[in-house]
Amino acid sequence: MTIGKRIWTAALCLGFSGYLTTALTADNGAAAIAAAVADAGRPEADKARDADRKPAEVIAFAGIHAGSKVAEMWPGQGYFTRIFSKLVGPQGVVYALMPPPPPNAPPGRDPGAGIKAIADSGYPNIKVLNLDPAMQLPEQVDVVWTSLNYHDMHNRPNADMAPTNRLAFNALKPGGVYIVIDHAAEKGSGTRDLALHRSDEELVKTEVKSVGFELGAESQLLRHADDTHKQSSHEVARGKSDQYVLLFRKPK
Repeated sequence: MTIGKRIWTAALCLGFSGYLTTALTADNGAAAIAAAVADAGRPEADKARDADRKPAEVIAFAGIHAGSKVAEMWPGQGYFTRIFSKLVGPQGVVYALMPPPPPNAPPGRDPGAGIKAIADSGYPNIKVLNLDPAMQLPEQVDVVWTSLNYHDMHNRPNADMAPTNRLAFNALKPGGVYIVIDHAAEKGSGTRDLALHRSDEELVKTEVKSVGFELGAESQLLRHADDTHKQSSHEVARGKSDQYVLLFRKPK
């Protein structure tokens, strides 16, 4: 039985109108997320990863719903971007914040080209922007999201995560949430294991809270206790690395 159905059953038994409203909202939200995950436009390769990445559960944890405004930092090949787009619908928007081309990159190299192609193929509420810590989004959003790339941002030459986390803070409405998902390094390892394509969640908490965020919640959805954290995340079977899911909140 889903969470929404359990709430609905409780509402019928107790007869409280408030419970009925909550139940309807929960069921409608779960159905909308399920429909977005089932989107026929998603590549089969993405769907094959759903059992490990648990997109419906993680998105529900983040509180994204129809009409939400989402900023996704480093969306990669668009695994979550397509789902966000279908879920938030025409009243919402997904700002895909892509890293600019590296210095001395060949002409025509555009890291955002793949996401722009997705937007042009039936996802018109996706807006591609360059990820620049000095940038200001066209509007404040409900959720800032980064998945499996906090370590990549840390591994940039002369990286300083404060401006990037401050960008997330400034992009959010008061009360908005910042979701950070990444391959977990050994707790307390600091920056030692960034080269293993992992990040230390305790370091991440410290860095993110230093710009004004509060830690709101942590999820165990993507944990894998058998991951020793000794190998590069690239050497662990895909989808089987230990991953933390942190929800930070911008104070109201």
